[in-house]
Amino acid sequence: MSTRSALPEAGPGPGAAANSRRWLILACICVAYVMIILDLTVVNLALPSAQHALRFTNADRQWIVTAYALSFGSLLLFCGRLADLTGRKVTFLTGLAGFAIASAVGGASVNFTMLVTARACQGVFAALLAPSAMSLLATTFTDANQKQRAKAFGIFAAAAGTGGGLGLLIGGALTTYLSWRWCLYVNLVFAGCAFTAGALLLGKQPKTPGARLDIPGVLAVSGGMLCLVYGFSNAETHSWHTPSTWAVLAAGAALLIVFAAWQSRAADPLLPYRVVLDRNRGGSYLTMIVVGAGTFSVFLFLIYYLQLTMGSSAIKSGFALLPMIGVTVITASVGQTTLMPRFGPKPLVAFGLLASAASMAWLTGISPHSGYASTVLGPIMLIGAGIGLVYAGGFNTGTSGVAPRDAGVAAASVTASQQLGGAIGIALLNTIAGGATVSYVASHLHGRPAANLTQLALVHGYTTVFWWCAGIFAGGAVICGALLRRGPLAQPQDAPAPGPAPEPSRQAATTPS
Repeated sequence: MSTRSALPEAGPGPGAAANSRRWLILACICVAYVMIILDLTVVNLALPSAQHALRFTNADRQWIVTAYALSFGSLLLFCGRLADLTGRKVTFLTGLAGFAIASAVGGASVNFTMLVTARACQGVFAALLAPSAMSLLATTFTDANQKQRAKAFGIFAAAAGTGGGLGLLIGGALTTYLSWRWCLYVNLVFAGCAFTAGALLLGKQPKTPGARLDIPGVLAVSGGMLCLVYGFSNAETHSWHTPSTWAVLAAGAALLIVFAAWQSRAADPLLPYRVVLDRNRGGSYLTMIVVGAGTFSVFLFLIYYLQLTMGSSAIKSGFALLPMIGVTVITASVGQTTLMPRFGPKPLVAFGLLASAASMAWLTGISPHSGYASTVLGPIMLIGAGIGLVYAGGFNTGTSGVAPRDAGVAAASVTASQQLGGAIGIALLNTIAGGATVSYVASHLHGRPAANLTQLALVHGYTTVFWWCAGIFAGGAVICGALLRRGPLAQPQDAPAPGPAPEPSRQAATTPS
């Protein structure tokens, strides 16, 4: 029995009505996911204004970003499994409502403690929302029409790829023309639209029958991720030489080793080996680590260069990145709808990462007096194309072929990989940039500071980072390209047909609402 023919048997919620509304559901999912990605960058532009208004110190400032990253990164796998166990509609709507409330509290903050607590709560609900959104996408587009699934993942990949740049644009505009508080209040618009649509369009979602939550696994992986994200954030602000940095990182690594060992013994493992040991899915998760490490840092240092060296305002620097966003949208859509069904993820990921590496090497030609059109525009359009191809291959592959009971944790693994890569990349590359800048000043000072020595030193730090990013992308192209299988992803009709008795219930569980 095909999935298409089984749809009516699942009832009115997950049946024909869902087929006719699946594109509206996709729009709802994209709005929710863009809000999460946007919030990783939009608040960065508001930090100086927030610091001035609430009078907190430079040392406190980094906690506005870190509090969100800590709670988000450490709870992703737990919340992904929670979505599988309790139903994805429940966790999706809860995540949206909680994120909106936390954003409203953050925007109304009267002191540092209130703001940082709100940011931590945003991270908790983002961790609940992100895997719910991705698993809803994976379980909504499951039928034999792979063109529709490819198109849906293409749209989703384009939305995810543009979220960070859109955050810079919106954050710059809101901070410039309204107030830093609106960088948080704007989430109420996104969350309100997505919540209303989700409540109306989504039917009751299936749960994993008879499964229980792996409490030891939750504690081990959440603690391990918490330590890793905190350790890399601590390295970014307090250097790699601080003993606490290495102690926390070592504790995180030890907890993740314990988690991996426990998963082979747990009756209901939080992250079953069947999810991560598949070559394509494993390659997808590794790809997202690489692209997270590179792209988060590229955004950060490009903004530094545009604002501190080229003198662009916050909103102008956001507009300067629009060509990259546009190219990302186009290549992600074309990659999913045209290239993925024909070639599979392997060439998309390999060529996308190689294009990103080439763009970083190209970007090392910047100088304090470079022009935007002559030096920046070409490289950012090339990396936009590379990111679009990687997202087109990575998102779909990370959730491809998993059983419905594992959709949430597979989706969480994609997001967790990207977050972990971003935390590692930003901490590592910030340290490298700072060291390169100091070294340049020391070697060129000669007892008398030059008029533009500071700018030259800063640009040297940026170009050093861009060379490192080029190496990260190139290495990822080789490793991830080798790990991924050749050819298109297996289609539902390629799988062995199930026996007649369990088929109806399995199809009903697979069918989304």
